[in-house]
Amino acid sequence: MSFRLSQRDKDIIAFIDQFRAVDRDSFVDLFFKHLKSPVNACNSVMVRLYRLGLIERTKQYSPTVYLPVDAKIKKNSQKILHFLSILDVYKQMCTYSVPKHVIVEDKPTGRKGGIEPDLFCIFKGSPFWFEIQRNQYSEQKMQDKINLYEEFFFSDEWKALQWQPEDRVPIFPSVILITPVRYAVSSNHIRIIQVANIHELMEKYKGAPKQTKEVSSRTTSSSGRIKINLK
Repeated sequence: MSFRLSQRDKDIIAFIDQFRAVDRDSFVDLFFKHLKSPVNACNSVMVRLYRLGLIERTKQYSPTVYLPVDAKIKKNSQKILHFLSILDVYKQMCTYSVPKHVIVEDKPTGRKGGIEPDLFCIFKGSPFWFEIQRNQYSEQKMQDKINLYEEFFFSDEWKALQWQPEDRVPIFPSVILITPVRYAVSSNHIRIIQVANIHELMEKYKGAPKQTKEVSSRTTSSSGRIKINLK
């Protein structure tokens, strides 16, 4: 069978591969909102791509959730809710500015036992690692996560990550905990921000007097500046 894919078809398939699980309404918002009948147009495209065997789907959720064809996730897996939570954070950012260099389930150390943030991106000019907490954990477990980030900070390996600017001092990303509760976690070396969602993050920095708010690390031998710019 021969068929021709539009650029939008290719973008949709790539988006599913990137985010692992994407619900129908998210596709409506991100790809079809400008059309006269966005839901009908989306349904038509998604059914066609599914019948061509280019995407998978699960009707365990409503609206339908779409998966990559080679997905290793079971169609009733709780992991799907995890990926949808990551997608929701991305969509919230898109209402302010489309993030760049998006990496879902980033593994910057390249090895087991290192940090594994749920999401990395450059948002409004600043790099962030996101830990998206759907469940409540002990404060010790959360501090253990922060300790891993500190270990990576002192390794200096982060300075060679592919998204680092070539013409400027390397930047260690701020760590954002997306969580409905606040944990008593701390670090003298990395920036930790706890918010319930991206809207709270934007509200938090809306009134900042300067366009760029900087915090110097106390260990100047390991880092340039930890920067956050949300204006």
